[in-house]
Parts: sequence; structure tokens; C-alpha cells
Amino acid sequence: MKVKIIVTGPFGAGKTQFIRTISEIDPVLTEQKTKNKEESQKKDFKTVGMDFGKVTIDNDTVLYLFGTPGQDRFSLTWESLIKGVLGIVLLVDSTDINSIVKARSILDFFYSRVKIPYIVAANKQDLLKTWPIEAIKSYLDLDENVKILPRVAKDKESVKRYYLNFLR
Repeated sequence: MKVKIIVTGPFGAGKTQFIRTISEIDPVLTEQKTKNKEESQKKDFKTVGMDFGKVTIDNDTVLYLFGTPGQDRFSLTWESLIKGVLGIVLLVDSTDINSIVKARSILDFFYSRVKIPYIVAANKQDLLKTWPIEAIKSYLDLDENVKILPRVAKDKESVKRYYLNFLR
């Protein structure tokens, strides 16, 4: 089974790193130098098209990962990636309240178009001053059955466990 997964979330949440970490192929990245002053204080490069990676779960299951840009101005890219998607991974930077606020509108965007399973990855849980998982879940007003898991996008084992949870 081939499964298309969208990896989305606000600017700087860790989507590209997440795909880089887990992909078994060299990921296809569409990054450009960040020119916006506010954005460049957070990171040097941003996704402007999409990122792509691949993960083989077992002999029967392959995940194709499509990472979105995090800014609203790229919503046409979000729209084009929806076709055929079977699941969404929403990443939030759990050290940044603005990331959590923005994540809600991104989730609303996707869920208003496709009613598919999604999970939330509270990224950067290895850093100081992270928001507690329950506070993030409450702020995002997630249904009881939606999984929200602490993750570190640079930690391959953390990311792998995340995908295995998603398939269950």
C-alpha cells in the first residue's frame, strides 16, 4: 500500500527537518534563502514549494511524505497537495506560542477540505520552555481521539515511533 502523507505546520515548526530525518531517500527540498527580516531571525532557509521524502514501513506499506511551506501565502501549494492524501502530520514548535496559534488555522484549512486522520507533533520538546502537551492539545481544541505526541524532528527514533503510531 502506498500512502500519501502531508507534513504541515507553521513556519519554523520543523517540517523540513522532520522529512530529512526520516526519509530513506535523499529528500527533494524546495528551499530558498529567507529574506523577510522577521523570518530570517528564526531560520536561514524556507520551503517555497514542497519537500518530498519516502519511508518504507514494511513490505506492504510505503509512506510518501509531502512537506508544505508554513506561510499562508503558499496556500495554493497546500491546496494542490490535498488530492489523494490519506493522513496529515501537523507539526508545531512547542516553544513558540505563535506557532501553536498558527497551527490551528492550518489545521482548519486542511480539515475543511478533507476529513482524514491527522496527528499533531509537538516538536522541539528537547528545548527549554516548551509548552506542555496537554496545554497544546487544549489550545488547539483537539478531539479526544486525536494523538498529540512530543517529538524532536532531529531524532530519527522519535520520528519513526511517530509514524508507527500514526498507522495504528
